[in-house]
Amino acid sequence: MLYQAYQIHSDATSPLRLMSQIGSSVFGVSQSNGGVLSKVSAALDVFSRLRLTHARPDFGIDAVTLTDRTVAVAEEVTLDLPFGRLLHFKKNLGVELETQPKVLLVAPLSGHFATLLRETARTLLQDHDVYITDWRNARDVPLTKGAFSLDDYIDYMIRFLETMGPGGHVVAVCQPCVAALAATAIMAEDDNPCQPRSLTLMAGPVDCRVNPTAVNELANSKPIEWFEKNLISRVPLPHAGFMRRVYPGFVQLSAFMAMNPERHKQAFVDMYRHLADGEHDKAHGIQVFYDEYLAVNDLPAEFYLETIVKVFQTYDLAKGELMFRGRRVDTKAIRRTALMTVEGERDDICAVGQTVAAQDLCSNIRPYLKNHHVQTGVGHYGVFSGKRWNQQIYPRVRDAIHASNG
Repeated sequence: MLYQAYQIHSDATSPLRLMSQIGSSVFGVSQSNGGVLSKVSAALDVFSRLRLTHARPDFGIDAVTLTDRTVAVAEEVTLDLPFGRLLHFKKNLGVELETQPKVLLVAPLSGHFATLLRETARTLLQDHDVYITDWRNARDVPLTKGAFSLDDYIDYMIRFLETMGPGGHVVAVCQPCVAALAATAIMAEDDNPCQPRSLTLMAGPVDCRVNPTAVNELANSKPIEWFEKNLISRVPLPHAGFMRRVYPGFVQLSAFMAMNPERHKQAFVDMYRHLADGEHDKAHGIQVFYDEYLAVNDLPAEFYLETIVKVFQTYDLAKGELMFRGRRVDTKAIRRTALMTVEGERDDICAVGQTVAAQDLCSNIRPYLKNHHVQTGVGHYGVFSGKRWNQQIYPRVRDAIHASNG
Protein backbone atom coordinates (compact mmCIF):
# COMPACT_ATOMS: atom_id res chain seq x y z
CA MET A 1 0.00 0.00 0.00
CA LEU A 2 2.88 2.38 0.75
CA TYR A 3 4.29 2.15 -2.76
CA GLN A 4 0.84 2.36 -4.34
CA ALA A 5 0.08 5.53 -2.38
CA TYR A 6 3.39 7.02 -3.43
CA GLN A 7 2.72 6.15 -7.08
CA ILE A 8 -0.74 7.76 -6.99
CA HIS A 9 0.70 10.94 -5.47
CA SER A 10 3.56 11.00 -7.98
CA ASP A 11 1.20 10.57 -10.92
CA ALA A 12 -1.12 13.29 -9.59
CA THR A 13 1.61 15.90 -9.06
CA SER A 14 3.60 15.15 -12.21
CA PRO A 15 1.55 17.50 -14.44
CA LEU A 16 2.03 20.35 -11.94
CA ARG A 17 5.77 19.91 -11.95
CA LEU A 18 5.86 19.73 -15.73
CA MET A 19 3.87 22.96 -15.94
CA SER A 20 6.26 24.57 -13.44
CA GLN A 21 9.24 23.49 -15.53
CA ILE A 22 7.67 24.97 -18.66
CA GLY A 23 6.68 28.13 -16.79
CA SER A 24 10.21 28.61 -15.50
CA SER A 25 11.51 28.38 -19.07
CA VAL A 26 8.87 30.80 -20.36
CA PHE A 27 9.70 33.41 -17.74
CA GLY A 28 13.34 33.09 -18.75
CA VAL A 29 15.25 32.09 -15.64
CA SER A 30 18.47 32.11 -17.62
CA GLN A 31 18.04 35.80 -18.34
CA SER A 32 16.64 36.92 -14.99
CA ASN A 33 18.16 39.83 -13.12
CA GLY A 34 16.41 40.04 -9.76
CA GLY A 35 13.03 41.41 -10.90
CA VAL A 36 9.54 40.07 -10.22
CA LEU A 37 9.62 37.70 -13.20
CA SER A 38 12.97 36.45 -12.03
CA LYS A 39 11.53 35.53 -8.64
CA VAL A 40 8.52 33.82 -10.21
CA SER A 41 10.79 31.88 -12.56
CA ALA A 42 13.10 30.89 -9.68
CA ALA A 43 10.15 29.65 -7.59
CA LEU A 44 8.81 27.58 -10.48
CA ASP A 45 12.24 26.11 -11.16
CA VAL A 46 12.73 25.09 -7.52
CA PHE A 47 9.25 23.57 -7.32
CA SER A 48 9.81 21.57 -10.50
CA ARG A 49 12.96 20.07 -8.95
CA LEU A 50 11.25 19.01 -5.72
CA ARG A 51 10.54 15.59 -7.16
CA LEU A 52 12.00 12.11 -7.23
CA THR A 53 13.13 10.39 -10.41
CA HIS A 54 13.60 6.65 -10.89
CA ALA A 55 15.89 6.31 -13.89
CA ARG A 56 19.67 6.37 -13.72
CA PRO A 57 21.05 9.76 -14.74
CA ASP A 58 23.78 9.84 -17.37
CA PHE A 59 27.36 9.55 -16.19
CA GLY A 60 28.27 12.27 -18.66
CA ILE A 61 31.89 11.13 -18.83
CA ASP A 62 32.74 11.51 -22.51
CA ALA A 63 36.33 12.68 -22.05
CA VAL A 64 39.02 12.72 -19.41
CA THR A 65 42.03 15.02 -19.04
CA LEU A 66 45.35 13.26 -18.63
CA THR A 67 48.68 14.87 -17.81
CA ASP A 68 49.44 15.94 -21.36
CA ARG A 69 46.15 15.70 -23.27
CA THR A 70 42.41 15.05 -23.26
CA VAL A 71 41.14 11.70 -24.51
CA ALA A 72 37.66 10.50 -25.46
CA VAL A 73 35.76 8.08 -23.23
CA ALA A 74 33.01 5.70 -24.38
CA GLU A 75 30.67 3.66 -22.18
CA GLU A 76 30.59 -0.02 -23.06
CA VAL A 77 28.48 -2.74 -21.44
CA THR A 78 30.90 -5.60 -20.84
CA LEU A 79 28.50 -7.94 -19.03
CA ASP A 80 24.72 -7.55 -18.79
CA LEU A 81 22.95 -9.39 -15.95
CA PRO A 82 19.34 -9.04 -14.73
CA PHE A 83 20.08 -6.86 -11.70
CA GLY A 84 23.17 -5.03 -12.90
CA ARG A 85 25.69 -4.46 -15.64
CA LEU A 86 29.44 -4.27 -15.77
CA LEU A 87 30.04 -0.92 -17.41
CA HIS A 88 33.42 -0.05 -18.92
CA PHE A 89 34.61 3.52 -19.38
CA LYS A 90 36.81 2.81 -22.38
CA LYS A 91 39.39 5.44 -23.18
CA ASN A 92 40.70 6.06 -26.66
CA LEU A 93 44.30 5.19 -25.79
CA GLY A 94 44.95 2.15 -27.97
CA VAL A 95 47.84 -0.02 -26.81
CA GLU A 96 48.70 2.51 -24.10
CA LEU A 97 45.50 1.53 -22.26
CA GLU A 98 46.92 -1.94 -21.63
CA THR A 99 49.53 -0.50 -19.24
CA GLN A 100 46.93 1.08 -16.97
CA PRO A 101 45.64 -1.03 -14.05
CA LYS A 102 42.11 -2.38 -14.48
CA VAL A 103 39.90 -1.17 -11.63
CA LEU A 104 36.42 -2.35 -10.68
CA LEU A 105 34.66 0.52 -8.90
CA VAL A 106 31.94 -1.07 -6.78
CA ALA A 107 29.00 1.28 -6.24
CA PRO A 108 26.55 0.94 -3.35
CA LEU A 109 23.13 -0.61 -3.86
CA SER A 110 21.54 1.56 -1.20
CA GLY A 111 18.88 3.75 -2.73
CA HIS A 112 20.90 5.69 -5.29
CA PHE A 113 22.37 4.82 -8.68
CA ALA A 114 26.01 4.20 -9.52
CA THR A 115 26.18 7.74 -10.91
CA LEU A 116 26.59 8.87 -7.30
CA LEU A 117 30.23 7.85 -7.90
CA ARG A 118 30.55 9.88 -11.09
CA GLU A 119 33.34 12.05 -9.67
CA THR A 120 35.10 9.03 -8.19
CA ALA A 121 35.12 7.32 -11.58
CA ARG A 122 36.21 10.46 -13.41
CA THR A 123 39.18 10.89 -11.08
CA LEU A 124 40.21 7.23 -11.29
CA LEU A 125 40.11 7.44 -15.09
CA GLN A 126 43.17 9.69 -15.09
CA ASP A 127 45.44 6.74 -14.31
CA HIS A 128 43.33 3.58 -14.56
CA ASP A 129 41.18 1.49 -16.89
CA VAL A 130 37.88 1.83 -15.03
CA TYR A 131 34.85 -0.46 -14.82
CA ILE A 132 31.83 0.15 -12.56
CA THR A 133 28.94 -1.89 -11.16
CA ASP A 134 25.84 -0.34 -12.73
CA TRP A 135 22.98 -1.62 -10.55
CA ARG A 136 19.47 -1.68 -12.00
CA ASN A 137 16.38 -0.29 -10.33
CA ALA A 138 14.66 -3.37 -8.88
CA ARG A 139 11.24 -2.04 -9.84
CA ASP A 140 12.27 -2.42 -13.48
CA VAL A 141 13.31 -6.10 -13.15
CA PRO A 142 10.49 -8.58 -13.93
CA LEU A 143 9.63 -11.25 -11.37
CA THR A 144 10.65 -13.88 -13.93
CA LYS A 145 14.30 -12.90 -13.33
CA GLY A 146 14.14 -14.31 -9.80
CA ALA A 147 15.37 -12.91 -6.52
CA PHE A 148 18.55 -11.01 -5.67
CA SER A 149 20.20 -11.67 -2.32
CA LEU A 150 23.49 -10.77 -0.64
CA ASP A 151 24.90 -14.03 -2.04
CA ASP A 152 23.88 -12.89 -5.52
CA TYR A 153 25.58 -9.54 -4.96
CA ILE A 154 28.82 -11.34 -4.07
CA ASP A 155 28.36 -13.62 -7.07
CA TYR A 156 27.96 -10.62 -9.36
CA MET A 157 31.23 -9.17 -8.09
CA ILE A 158 33.07 -12.41 -8.76
CA ARG A 159 31.58 -12.66 -12.26
CA PHE A 160 32.47 -9.04 -13.00
CA LEU A 161 36.09 -9.62 -11.98
CA GLU A 162 36.25 -12.81 -14.05
CA THR A 163 34.89 -10.91 -17.04
CA MET A 164 37.60 -8.27 -16.60
CA GLY A 165 40.23 -11.01 -16.47
CA PRO A 166 43.35 -11.49 -14.32
CA GLY A 167 45.18 -8.50 -12.90
CA GLY A 168 42.19 -6.44 -11.79
CA HIS A 169 41.85 -4.21 -8.74
CA VAL A 170 38.77 -3.37 -6.64
CA VAL A 171 37.73 -0.05 -5.12
CA ALA A 172 34.54 -0.43 -3.04
CA VAL A 173 32.68 2.57 -1.64
CA CYS A 174 30.51 2.39 1.49
CA GLN A 175 27.93 -0.42 1.68
CA PRO A 176 29.60 -2.92 -0.74
CA CYS A 177 32.80 -3.07 1.32
CA VAL A 178 31.48 -6.16 3.11
CA ALA A 179 30.57 -7.91 -0.16
CA ALA A 180 33.86 -6.87 -1.77
CA LEU A 181 35.87 -8.32 1.10
CA ALA A 182 33.79 -11.51 1.03
CA ALA A 183 34.16 -11.92 -2.75
CA THR A 184 37.93 -11.44 -2.48
CA ALA A 185 38.11 -14.06 0.28
CA ILE A 186 36.08 -16.59 -1.72
CA MET A 187 38.22 -16.04 -4.81
CA ALA A 188 41.42 -16.34 -2.76
CA GLU A 189 40.30 -19.59 -1.15
CA ASP A 190 39.43 -20.97 -4.59
CA ASP A 191 42.77 -19.74 -5.98
CA ASN A 192 40.78 -17.94 -8.66
CA PRO A 193 43.22 -16.41 -11.20
CA CYS A 194 41.03 -13.30 -11.32
CA GLN A 195 41.23 -12.51 -7.60
CA PRO A 196 42.07 -8.80 -7.31
CA ARG A 197 45.64 -7.65 -6.92
CA SER A 198 44.48 -4.92 -4.56
CA LEU A 199 41.35 -4.18 -2.59
CA THR A 200 40.54 -0.63 -1.48
CA LEU A 201 37.69 -0.27 1.01
CA MET A 202 36.39 3.25 1.47
CA ALA A 203 34.05 4.31 4.30
CA GLY A 204 32.38 0.91 4.57
CA PRO A 205 30.59 -0.90 7.44
CA VAL A 206 32.97 -3.81 7.89
CA ASP A 207 32.43 -3.90 11.67
CA CYS A 208 29.50 -1.78 12.88
CA ARG A 209 30.21 -2.65 16.51
CA VAL A 210 32.93 0.00 16.41
CA ASN A 211 31.79 3.57 17.16
CA PRO A 212 28.14 2.94 16.20
CA THR A 213 26.46 5.82 14.37
CA ALA A 214 22.80 6.89 14.20
CA VAL A 215 22.46 4.67 11.14
CA ASN A 216 23.78 1.66 13.06
CA GLU A 217 21.54 2.38 16.04
CA LEU A 218 18.49 2.65 13.79
CA ALA A 219 19.27 -0.74 12.25
CA ASN A 220 19.38 -2.27 15.72
CA SER A 221 16.39 -0.44 17.15
CA LYS A 222 13.86 -2.89 15.72
CA PRO A 223 13.73 -6.63 14.99
CA ILE A 224 14.05 -7.62 11.35
CA GLU A 225 10.33 -8.48 11.30
CA TRP A 226 9.58 -4.80 11.85
CA PHE A 227 11.69 -3.78 8.84
CA GLU A 228 9.99 -6.39 6.67
CA LYS A 229 6.48 -5.39 7.76
CA ASN A 230 6.90 -1.60 7.63
CA LEU A 231 9.52 -0.90 4.95
CA ILE A 232 9.03 -3.57 2.30
CA SER A 233 6.48 -2.94 -0.46
CA ARG A 234 5.41 -4.56 -3.70
CA VAL A 235 6.05 -2.71 -6.94
CA PRO A 236 2.77 -1.37 -8.37
CA LEU A 237 1.68 -1.14 -11.97
CA PRO A 238 2.74 -0.05 -14.57
CA HIS A 239 6.35 -0.99 -13.79
CA ALA A 240 8.08 -4.03 -15.26
CA GLY A 241 8.81 -5.38 -11.78
CA PHE A 242 5.11 -5.42 -10.85
CA MET A 243 4.59 -7.36 -7.57
CA ARG A 244 8.32 -7.65 -6.83
CA ARG A 245 9.04 -7.06 -3.14
CA VAL A 246 11.39 -4.09 -2.74
CA TYR A 247 12.73 -1.60 -0.25
CA PRO A 248 11.66 1.57 -2.09
CA GLY A 249 14.35 4.10 -2.85
CA PHE A 250 12.06 6.93 -1.78
CA VAL A 251 11.90 5.44 1.73
CA GLN A 252 15.69 5.25 1.95
CA LEU A 253 16.04 8.81 0.69
CA SER A 254 13.52 10.04 3.26
CA ALA A 255 15.60 8.44 6.00
CA PHE A 256 18.80 10.06 4.72
CA MET A 257 17.20 13.49 4.45
CA ALA A 258 15.67 13.17 7.90
CA MET A 259 19.19 13.00 9.33
CA ASN A 260 19.90 16.59 8.19
CA PRO A 261 16.55 18.23 7.34
CA GLU A 262 17.67 21.79 7.96
CA ARG A 263 20.66 21.42 5.65
CA HIS A 264 18.47 20.23 2.77
CA LYS A 265 15.86 22.91 3.43
CA GLN A 266 18.54 25.60 3.38
CA ALA A 267 19.98 24.22 0.13
CA PHE A 268 16.67 24.77 -1.68
CA VAL A 269 16.33 28.24 -0.14
CA ASP A 270 19.82 29.05 -1.42
CA MET A 271 18.95 27.66 -4.85
CA TYR A 272 15.92 29.96 -5.06
CA ARG A 273 17.90 32.98 -3.90
CA HIS A 274 20.71 32.41 -6.38
CA LEU A 275 18.27 31.97 -9.28
CA ALA A 276 16.22 35.03 -8.28
CA ASP A 277 19.41 37.12 -8.08
CA GLY A 278 20.70 35.87 -11.41
CA GLU A 279 23.58 33.94 -9.82
CA HIS A 280 23.14 30.92 -12.04
CA ASP A 281 26.62 29.50 -11.57
CA LYS A 282 26.06 29.28 -7.82
CA ALA A 283 22.61 27.72 -8.32
CA HIS A 284 23.95 25.20 -10.83
CA GLY A 285 26.06 23.32 -8.28
CA ILE A 286 23.05 22.84 -6.01
CA GLN A 287 20.87 21.81 -8.95
CA VAL A 288 23.35 19.20 -10.14
CA PHE A 289 23.70 17.71 -6.65
CA TYR A 290 19.96 17.36 -6.09
CA ASP A 291 19.26 16.08 -9.59
CA GLU A 292 21.52 13.19 -8.61
CA TYR A 293 20.48 12.93 -4.96
CA LEU A 294 16.76 12.77 -5.81
CA ALA A 295 17.22 9.97 -8.36
CA VAL A 296 16.26 6.90 -6.33
CA ASN A 297 16.84 3.21 -6.87
CA ASP A 298 14.66 0.47 -5.33
CA LEU A 299 16.47 -2.41 -3.61
CA PRO A 300 15.40 -6.06 -3.88
CA ALA A 301 13.76 -6.92 -0.55
CA GLU A 302 15.84 -10.04 0.10
CA PHE A 303 19.11 -8.14 -0.42
CA TYR A 304 18.04 -5.27 1.84
CA LEU A 305 16.80 -7.48 4.67
CA GLU A 306 19.86 -9.74 4.60
CA THR A 307 22.13 -6.70 4.67
CA ILE A 308 20.30 -5.29 7.70
CA VAL A 309 20.65 -8.58 9.56
CA LYS A 310 24.11 -9.77 8.56
CA VAL A 311 25.94 -6.43 8.37
CA PHE A 312 24.19 -4.21 10.91
CA GLN A 313 22.62 -6.58 13.45
CA THR A 314 24.66 -9.79 13.76
CA TYR A 315 27.99 -8.53 12.27
CA ASP A 316 28.58 -11.85 10.52
CA LEU A 317 31.71 -10.94 8.56
CA ALA A 318 33.38 -9.20 11.49
CA LYS A 319 32.71 -12.23 13.69
CA GLY A 320 33.90 -14.73 11.07
CA GLU A 321 30.40 -16.16 10.65
CA LEU A 322 29.31 -14.88 7.23
CA MET A 323 28.09 -17.66 4.97
CA PHE A 324 28.16 -17.67 1.17
CA ARG A 325 26.33 -20.42 -0.72
CA GLY A 326 26.63 -22.70 2.32
CA ARG A 327 30.32 -22.06 3.00
CA ARG A 328 31.91 -19.84 5.60
CA VAL A 329 33.73 -16.78 4.30
CA ASP A 330 37.34 -16.98 5.53
CA THR A 331 39.06 -13.61 5.25
CA LYS A 332 42.30 -15.23 6.42
CA ALA A 333 42.44 -16.92 3.00
CA ILE A 334 43.43 -13.58 1.46
CA ARG A 335 47.20 -13.56 1.11
CA ARG A 336 48.22 -12.03 -2.21
CA THR A 337 45.78 -9.12 -2.43
CA ALA A 338 47.05 -5.78 -1.15
CA LEU A 339 44.59 -4.07 1.21
CA MET A 340 43.92 -0.36 1.68
CA THR A 341 41.25 1.10 3.95
CA VAL A 342 40.11 4.73 3.91
CA GLU A 343 37.96 6.55 6.48
CA GLY A 344 36.67 10.08 6.97
CA GLU A 345 37.25 11.79 10.30
CA ARG A 346 33.73 13.26 10.39
CA ASP A 347 31.86 10.35 8.82
CA ASP A 348 28.46 10.06 10.52
CA ILE A 349 27.36 7.04 8.46
CA CYS A 350 30.43 4.74 8.72
CA ALA A 351 32.41 6.02 11.67
CA VAL A 352 36.17 5.86 12.06
CA GLY A 353 37.16 2.32 13.03
CA GLN A 354 34.45 0.47 11.12
CA THR A 355 36.39 0.13 7.86
CA VAL A 356 39.92 -0.32 9.24
CA ALA A 357 38.57 -3.41 11.03
CA ALA A 358 39.22 -5.21 7.73
CA GLN A 359 42.95 -4.98 8.42
CA ASP A 360 42.68 -7.31 11.44
CA LEU A 361 40.30 -9.65 9.64
CA CYS A 362 42.87 -10.13 6.87
CA SER A 363 45.63 -11.31 9.19
CA ASN A 364 47.52 -13.30 6.54
CA ILE A 365 48.19 -10.33 4.27
CA ARG A 366 51.79 -9.25 4.80
CA PRO A 367 52.18 -5.90 6.58
CA TYR A 368 53.89 -4.24 3.63
CA LEU A 369 50.78 -4.92 1.53
CA LYS A 370 48.52 -3.05 3.97
CA ASN A 371 47.70 0.65 4.07
CA HIS A 372 45.24 2.74 6.07
CA HIS A 373 44.33 6.40 5.76
CA VAL A 374 42.05 8.61 7.86
CA GLN A 375 41.21 11.84 6.06
CA THR A 376 40.80 14.77 8.41
CA GLY A 377 38.00 17.24 7.92
CA VAL A 378 35.69 15.14 5.73
CA GLY A 379 32.38 13.40 6.26
CA HIS A 380 31.06 10.36 4.44
CA TYR A 381 30.74 11.82 0.93
CA GLY A 382 34.03 13.67 1.24
CA VAL A 383 35.85 10.34 1.26
CA PHE A 384 35.05 9.75 -2.43
CA SER A 385 34.17 13.18 -3.82
CA GLY A 386 35.25 16.78 -3.49
CA LYS A 387 38.55 18.58 -3.13
CA ARG A 388 40.09 16.38 -0.44
CA TRP A 389 39.22 13.22 -2.38
CA ASN A 390 40.92 14.56 -5.47
CA GLN A 391 43.93 16.18 -3.83
CA GLN A 392 44.69 14.06 -0.76
CA ILE A 393 42.88 10.71 -0.81
CA TYR A 394 43.09 9.78 -4.47
CA PRO A 395 46.92 10.07 -4.74
CA ARG A 396 47.22 7.53 -1.91
CA VAL A 397 44.69 5.19 -3.50
CA ARG A 398 46.43 5.52 -6.88
CA ASP A 399 49.84 4.78 -5.38
CA ALA A 400 48.52 1.70 -3.54
CA ILE A 401 46.97 0.33 -6.72
CA HIS A 402 50.02 0.95 -8.87
CA ALA A 403 52.40 -0.46 -6.24
CA SER A 404 50.51 -3.78 -6.33
CA ASN A 405 50.03 -3.90 -10.09
CA GLY A 406 53.33 -5.53 -10.95
